[in-house]
Amino acid sequence: MSSSHRGQVTIDEFSKLDLRIAKVLDASRIEGTNLLKLKLDVGSLGERQVIAGLGRWYDPRDLVGRSVVLVANLKPKKIRGYISEGMILAAGCGDSSSVPHILTVDDPDGVEPGSKVC
Repeated sequence: MSSSHRGQVTIDEFSKLDLRIAKVLDASRIEGTNLLKLKLDVGSLGERQVIAGLGRWYDPRDLVGRSVVLVANLKPKKIRGYISEGMILAAGCGDSSSVPHILTVDDPDGVEPGSKVC
């Protein structure tokens, strides 16, 4: 295995993440920012609020109803006065010139909110 992999983790460390499917119930822009405030249904874990820096690329109305991948056990953090209770995952975030693509479920009707990602 190449030593170029930055920040490698063990399977035990990775298994500490609680990845869940969450359905976006509501989304709005935090005024004057590129931050979006998302209200998520995480099934038996209840509803969560997540603040995401995706407003530059996404209209909040386009996210409502989508099933996304959520890091459900991320320690809550206050962002611009709002509590963020997780993080939704996206691909293509490493380069400031690329557009992040929110990870969604291919068949949202077949996967319930709160389902574990494994």
